[in-house]
Amino acid sequence: MSAHQHLLDNIAIVLLNPKYPENIGSAARAAWNMGITRVIVVADEYPVHARMAKLATHNAAHLLDNMEFHENLGDALAPFSQIIGTTARRGRQRLAAKPPREVVQNILPLLPKNQVAFLFGPEDSGLSNEALNYCQQTSAIPTADFSSLNLAQAISIHCYEIFHAVVYEQKTALPARKIANSHEMENMFNHLEKALHNIDFFKEKTHGYYMRNIRQFLGKVQMSSKETTVIRGICRQFLKNVK
Repeated sequence: MSAHQHLLDNIAIVLLNPKYPENIGSAARAAWNMGITRVIVVADEYPVHARMAKLATHNAAHLLDNMEFHENLGDALAPFSQIIGTTARRGRQRLAAKPPREVVQNILPLLPKNQVAFLFGPEDSGLSNEALNYCQQTSAIPTADFSSLNLAQAISIHCYEIFHAVVYEQKTALPARKIANSHEMENMFNHLEKALHNIDFFKEKTHGYYMRNIRQFLGKVQMSSKETTVIRGICRQFLKNVK
């Protein structure tokens, strides 16, 4: 396996509740063309394989055969240390979105030892705030005017930017640091939320606001597994001793 392929194998395209199985096939085709071998679907029901295969072509059909399927987004994202939500929507409670090229530059140093997911939402509504809670970064494709690209186009652009950066811009050995995955971060956030709730830190109308900001802040820190364990230990002792 080449060094480039090793890095690309640490990247996955994750599709949350796609409406059309054909778009999953298009995603597999775009991913395979750019050396990305992992496609993950999160939905209530497994998509119709024949409809996915229509647009995957025979070259990418094996990606559909090996496709991961989950009914729960948290389970799907559990192994990933960095999750990038793709969105064109703006909002005060959302992370500031960066162009795909800048996002890819940010994740390059993490690829040798960490798994990275690019998360795409439903075609009609995009990613919800709840889904974006899992994300450490957000990516938005700059356009001249009309900002709504279809799902297959958005996936193709991101896959190209990933491939180009890994193959043509990664000139020297990248620094490698293993950081906590989503499962470890979510466990830490759950403990932290319980501890803060125990001291009535949250007010009814601001609970979600504060937790979203805490998630965004700690997500930027890129904590190690050991660091999340330390925070969880502090929260456990806090819950034992503060009534």
